[in-house]
Amino acid sequence: MPEPTKKDETETENAPPPAEQKAPQEGGTEKGKVWSIGEGEETEKRDDSQRSTLFVEKPQSGSVSVGGNITFIAKVEAKDLLRKPNVKWFKGKWMDLASKAGKHLQLKESFERHTKIHTFEMHIIQAKLNYAGNYRCEVSYKDKFDSCSFDLEVTESSQAAPSIDIRSAFKRSGDGQDDAGELDFSGLLKRREVKQQEEEPEVDVWELLKNANPSEYEKIAFQYGITDLRGMLKRLKRMRREVKKSAAFAKGLDPAYQVDKGGKVRFMVELADPTVELKWYKNGQEIRPSAKYIFEHKGNQRILFINNCSMTDDARYYVTAGDEKCSTELFVRDPPILVTKGLEDTSTYVGERVELSCEVSEDDANVKWFRNGVELPNDPKSRYRIKVEGKKHTLIIEEAAKNDNATYSVMTTGGQSEAKLSVELRPLKISLALEDQTVRLGQEIHLKCEISENVEGKWYKNGQLIEASDRVKLYHKGRIHRFVIASAAVDDEGEYMFVPDAYNINIPCKVHVVDPPKLHLDGLGENNTVTVVAGSKLRLEIPITGEPTPKVTWSKGDKWITDSGRIRTETYSDSSCLVIDAAEREDSGPFRIALKNEAGEDTALINIKVVDVPDPPEAPNVTEVGEDWCIMTWEPPANDGGSPILGYFIERKKKQSSRWMRLNFELCKETTFEPKKMIEGVAYEVRVFAVNAIGISKPSMPSKSFVPLAVTSPPTLLAVDSVTDTSVTMKWRPPDHIGAAGLDGYVVEYCFEGTDEWIVANPELTDKTKFTINGLPTGSKILVRVKAVNAAGESEPRYHPQPILVKEVIEPPKIRLPRHLKQTYTRRVGETVNLVIPFQGRPRAKVSWEKNGSPIDKNQINIRNTENDTIVFIRKAERSHSGEYDMKVEVENLVDKATIDIQIVDRPGPPEVVTIEDVWGENVNLSWKPPKDDGNSAITGYTIQKADKKSMEWFTVMEHYHRTSATINELVIGNEYYFRIFAENMCGLSEDATMTKESALIAKDGKVYKYPVYDDFDFSERPLFTQPLVNTFAVAGYNATLNCSVRGNPKPKITWLKNKVLIMNDPRYRMFSNQGVCTLEIRKPSPYDGGTYTCRAVNELGEAEVDCKLEVKVIYHGVINPGEPLILAGDNQLHSKDF
Repeated sequence: MPEPTKKDETETENAPPPAEQKAPQEGGTEKGKVWSIGEGEETEKRDDSQRSTLFVEKPQSGSVSVGGNITFIAKVEAKDLLRKPNVKWFKGKWMDLASKAGKHLQLKESFERHTKIHTFEMHIIQAKLNYAGNYRCEVSYKDKFDSCSFDLEVTESSQAAPSIDIRSAFKRSGDGQDDAGELDFSGLLKRREVKQQEEEPEVDVWELLKNANPSEYEKIAFQYGITDLRGMLKRLKRMRREVKKSAAFAKGLDPAYQVDKGGKVRFMVELADPTVELKWYKNGQEIRPSAKYIFEHKGNQRILFINNCSMTDDARYYVTAGDEKCSTELFVRDPPILVTKGLEDTSTYVGERVELSCEVSEDDANVKWFRNGVELPNDPKSRYRIKVEGKKHTLIIEEAAKNDNATYSVMTTGGQSEAKLSVELRPLKISLALEDQTVRLGQEIHLKCEISENVEGKWYKNGQLIEASDRVKLYHKGRIHRFVIASAAVDDEGEYMFVPDAYNINIPCKVHVVDPPKLHLDGLGENNTVTVVAGSKLRLEIPITGEPTPKVTWSKGDKWITDSGRIRTETYSDSSCLVIDAAEREDSGPFRIALKNEAGEDTALINIKVVDVPDPPEAPNVTEVGEDWCIMTWEPPANDGGSPILGYFIERKKKQSSRWMRLNFELCKETTFEPKKMIEGVAYEVRVFAVNAIGISKPSMPSKSFVPLAVTSPPTLLAVDSVTDTSVTMKWRPPDHIGAAGLDGYVVEYCFEGTDEWIVANPELTDKTKFTINGLPTGSKILVRVKAVNAAGESEPRYHPQPILVKEVIEPPKIRLPRHLKQTYTRRVGETVNLVIPFQGRPRAKVSWEKNGSPIDKNQINIRNTENDTIVFIRKAERSHSGEYDMKVEVENLVDKATIDIQIVDRPGPPEVVTIEDVWGENVNLSWKPPKDDGNSAITGYTIQKADKKSMEWFTVMEHYHRTSATINELVIGNEYYFRIFAENMCGLSEDATMTKESALIAKDGKVYKYPVYDDFDFSERPLFTQPLVNTFAVAGYNATLNCSVRGNPKPKITWLKNKVLIMNDPRYRMFSNQGVCTLEIRKPSPYDGGTYTCRAVNELGEAEVDCKLEVKVIYHGVINPGEPLILAGDNQLHSKDF
């Protein structure tokens, strides 16, 4: 399990000790309150009694000793899950243990296919004390969630803490100290009968807490009046630590002291050495002598008196003597708060102000109020207000309600009191009753009544409850209640009634609404026009109102319409219908409707318009075709069917298919449309539908068939391949998109700078991506472009970005030696050597190789040269292939060289003669000489084996041994041994071993061994660089590092120089030295950082230096033209015009 951070260690150290898990009692449910030890947060309350929705087996609390292992297991049933659920393990509230997995914590999961059970395990390995605490396992799957908490107890044997009166010491709240805290009792308060507190015998609260479950901590704290539970648990945790024996203190401080508030306390320590300087501290602050703090010396005793103790003196104290310290805890007892004047029973009426008062023994004491055993909140939004005036505490209810009848109680740390509150209703009288009303439609309905009490009430209409809305307004001000409807409707007629709340009385009245006849034509169109499709049935319903029900008549011109025939009327109580079966164009025209009753009359003209669907448009024309699109146009239909054309629908199909596909689902308002997403190279046809308000016309005739085709995209990556005095060779890449029409070839065109006349370089298409333009005048500048051609035509041209000078450019030779070849290239005998070294240089670069200054034998080493690189290939390497290989690249009179050091290594030969130098007791001393053949690699060590002369079975006694002499120990007395030694280098052990010629007999008789006298070995050594600096190339803008290694004793001082100038306090350089490896880092070098860098090592025996050259390159990415820089290296610039 990963080690906690410093903060976690501190909080864990001060956490309460875990207790053994106790099973819940039968017949009840236990709500465990678990302290989050790892996080130091307040107790997280969980109800583990709820039935799990995902867990089939929950992890259980457990105990483990320090250094032991423990496993917690959770199982989830996967029968109803489509995938693996998500499981997380936490310590405390928020510490996700997935990020802490490692050596001490392992999280595993498995799945049993037969039982369909997911098993999740958390393994804690080599537990430590700070692993103790509350843990939580959470599982989730989509919207399902389940959680389970459990405890881990880590035990360690320790001396029992001394018994002190913890109950008295912790009856306080925080005074701003680190350990101060206030316990929230609301989770423990339940509805119960408040009893007078009885005297209880003195109880050792520490013993209770030590043996209790952590979930019972708050219950014990509430029962025994402990208000700083978290501070108590932290401080008692420190008291339990084992006191180490001190050399400075003959007698230390007691683990804890207690004193009454205002009293005096005495701290005393006895020193082993009375001359040691002694200092006293309180919460880390040194205590100075004063009237409150008095120091006294008596022999070896040092005494501190604290007078007139207050709650601020409740803290941790310690005394220091030299480098040692001794600490203790001081607990200041605060006397319990008593209720000196209790609550009194009170009776009142609804709406009255109620005050319940009591008095306590101290000013501004902490007092809790309860209603029927439930604590009352003290916040501004609560209807209960608590007022404190010195020792007097008052609970105020501004307007008492019927539901305020309850038993109210007050509780302090030393007592409690209760009283009953009774709230009754006053007798109700009706001062102003409701009156019957008759109103016209649209006028205001205003009902008003007045009663003797200021109480709420409800309004009813025909026995149905009326709720306030935007139309119905309900007002209540004091004893007056009003009901208002701004605009009366017919439905508002009825019997109304007001009923006051909590009273068995009602106030009734009647409302009558008068309504003249009226036609409601809001749903008709402009000029009351109704459109009907020819051949369909029209049923026009006109809403009507009027009281009494009006008489309805319909007519067209001077002809009355009856209730029978193809055109007829139907009349109902709230509407009248005009019905036309199979409408005809002759039915168009105005129809008159008339209403009449005793309150008045109303008439209107309704225009009937008979319409039809439009005619189909003409066949569309396809005017333009693309890769997967086309553009089509058409003319509107000759007849719109009596209704304006709203738009068009377009369909298409493949020519060989009979299945049409709709292309637009929103109407096309124009007579032009662009179909898309067609398959290139496939023949299509299109057609059009016209749409008006009536419906969709028949389809038009199909268009002529067409095939979508498109040109390719432009060629890519057009660049200059080579230039001579009369020709330019261009190269490019094929287009990114070619299409169904394929690619027939390319056209290369050029024009001279300053003209607009493009000349075709290849009269016939070329299918290659490289072309040479010949016959160009020397010194001229041309512009070049390339087009791709297919059946659809030429693509957009791809232009070369800059003019090209027709003149051969000399590119100086440059060898791009790979980084791994800048150091010694090592291979074993028999392995393949294949080196590829790129270079640049034009024209006609010549490459030559030499080995150790002589030409290379091409029968043993194969070399292949190309325009851009050279390859060195050795199929089966031999040690004779080792050496320095010199590579030279020549372009005319320009030369670049590079050297590659190749080392072919093999296993070493056996050591030379092995001699038994001495035999004594159970020991044998051997010596030998290094092998003559080291395999072309440094000897890294030796392997020593022994064999009993009887069995001659060899056993290894030492491996990777670096010296040439060794002592073999623990040999069996009475046996006779032979020894052999293998040499070892980077390739492995030697094939053969050198064995001692004689055997070594371990005699049984003991001998007095005379130890040889050895002179002390002088390890002093002047500085020596074991790995030199290497010439390095760096790219401008990228960090570069220089490395070397040095040894020396005493440890040499390392300094760095640039061009023999010491580098000091320059932020662009960072210097490191670790285990003899020296590193200089150059941050984002520029060409001016190039030069000679020197590493200097100096100690008292001498000094050593090693240097290298750093070349910083700036690569110019562009076309190589005369006058443009090619490479910036150091302070030099190389221009093409120099050639």
